Amino acid sequence: MTNPAEKLPIHGVFCASATPVRDDGAPDHATFITHCRALIEEGCDGIALLGTTGEANSFSLAQRQDLLERVIDAGIDPKRLLPGTSQTNVPDTVTLVRHAVDAGVKATVVLPPFYYKGVSDEGLFRFYSEVIEGVGRNDLKIVLYHIPPTSQIGLSLPLVGRLLEAFPGIIVGIKDSSGKLESMESYATAFENFSVFSGADPFMLPLLRSGGAGCITSSSNLIGRHLRVVFDHWHEPDAEARVARAQERIEAWRNLSNAYVQLPTVKAMLARRRNHPGWARVRPPLVELTEDEIETVWARMAELEAQENG
Repeated sequence: MTNPAEKLPIHGVFCASATPVRDDGAPDHATFITHCRALIEEGCDGIALLGTTGEANSFSLAQRQDLLERVIDAGIDPKRLLPGTSQTNVPDTVTLVRHAVDAGVKATVVLPPFYYKGVSDEGLFRFYSEVIEGVGRNDLKIVLYHIPPTSQIGLSLPLVGRLLEAFPGIIVGIKDSSGKLESMESYATAFENFSVFSGADPFMLPLLRSGGAGCITSSSNLIGRHLRVVFDHWHEPDAEARVARAQERIEAWRNLSNAYVQLPTVKAMLARRRNHPGWARVRPPLVELTEDEIETVWARMAELEAQENG
């Protein structure tokens, strides 16, 4: 039985990967490359590096470009990569997008410019238009990024429709991190041959049922194997029980990742999962979990692992 999601331009389980940092705050390339390899082995189709979970806006343009190059040089297929390439201005966004396209990535993920609030659809259309025209590449693929809880700038259906009409084959999808299933479903039902990704793990299953393409999520740093089960088998009637069990585990791990501030919590979880205490470091303005908080999270991780292995 064919998975309907696989007919979409981009589809599957993509990890919104966290970025390990050294004690001087620079990206830890070797640890990150090891993590990328592990994510693919654990079931992720690819890696959406340098997004929100990846603390992209806490790094310089040069650090972001260097990290992408190091990953590819280490043998990670660029067609598995969806790097975040957003800045609050057109020239720097063009620089990041063009660099990623030259590196051969599958697509780039582009936020709207998020400094000025209350901007119009016309202003957002001009931003994306200038970026696309500035890059000037026919092989450019862009996944839009809708995350109004953080950016305070949303991407409306009329705006997305206008971009699709103006730039067919370039605007190929959207990551919806609104936290609202109805928002995700509205994109999936409004546009044909358009890849809509859930930005929250538990929503991937209902979104797939509504025509979605998969997920780009933070908890997939830890639960790619469960998301793999759901993506691969959600459409098979005889796999209903297996999918339900995987979905329960997805929801349990996602709830744990939200026990405290999400990004430091995910990194604390990775410190245990990868047996590497440096994973717990974050860049300002974020701060690490306290020792007591880490102990609480690790204890709950042990409980979830015992349940899965029991």
